Amino acid sequence: MDFGRRVLVLRHRRISVRLERRSVVVCAVLALAAAGMAVLALMTGSYQLSPGQVVSALTGGETGLVHDIVVEWRLPRVAAALVFGAALGVSGAVFQSMLRNPLADPGIIGFSQGSYTGALIVILVVNGTYMQLVGGALLGGMATAVAVYVLAHRGGVQGFRLIVVGIGLSAMLDSLNTWLILQADLEVAMAAAAWGAGSLNGVSWDQVVLGGACITVLLLLAGMLSRPMRQLELGDDAAASQGVRASPVRLGLIVVGVALTATVTAASGPIAFISLLAPQIARRLTRTAGITLAPAAFVGALLCLAADYIAQHIAPTPLPVGIITIMLGGGYLGWLLFTEARK
Repeated sequence: MDFGRRVLVLRHRRISVRLERRSVVVCAVLALAAAGMAVLALMTGSYQLSPGQVVSALTGGETGLVHDIVVEWRLPRVAAALVFGAALGVSGAVFQSMLRNPLADPGIIGFSQGSYTGALIVILVVNGTYMQLVGGALLGGMATAVAVYVLAHRGGVQGFRLIVVGIGLSAMLDSLNTWLILQADLEVAMAAAAWGAGSLNGVSWDQVVLGGACITVLLLLAGMLSRPMRQLELGDDAAASQGVRASPVRLGLIVVGVALTATVTAASGPIAFISLLAPQIARRLTRTAGITLAPAAFVGALLCLAADYIAQHIAPTPLPVGIITIMLGGGYLGWLLFTEARK
């Protein structure tokens, strides 16, 4: 007789954590796969390296040219792909769980485009620093979230209505972004357009450290909200009966999800479809009843790193990572729209 899924229970004084064994195993396998992919990315390039040289450079055993290639040139890009991919995976998991719809991706419902608009204004007007870009992207994403929520609110907010409104607003913001680029100087416009495709080419250690610190704080906040988030999947009434205050929790989830997307967008531009794919792949791997954050983070990190590797080393010419994620996610989005419409 099966009384439920096997879980690991960790207790320390008054703190107790329950982890599903399958989710732990899946996360461990994904972490190993991401580590192997990272070593492969650090090895590959115009100057080929061996796995031993890469490991030695990471542990301080190499100096000179090999150390510079691994630590200074290639590692920031690999670290950014892992950290930013994890952030996008969690952001998608938050919105898909909150709206109870697999189409609830920040890029589809307009939040990524709003963040891109805010960051683009900062680039074109003040040529701001990374933290200024984060602020502009966050303001743009939050303003878009408020607009979508208000326009979709009619006696309450239904997930599918919010998604349809978000798709329309996303198209409007995309046109606005194109107009802003056309009005800018040629050099600035070309740089903004290339950045808008979603690229890790210009990522430095400063952006990885600052962005990673912001993302770490936001992931901790998302983890604190994960339990009431899962209870909200049962509906507001059922969650309220268990002591969950739906409105504050939902507001906190929106802020965390938009902030994760904005932090990534400010550093690398909008990287599409990672937020859509990662939670659903993680759900199928773990076979959980709902969306879980940790597996989505690991899948997002692996997807982003693999897409960047394909863009740089397998494509005929080096491409922005956003081009590859669009190619991978476009087919899945079409299939998802078809199946949801049939329901």
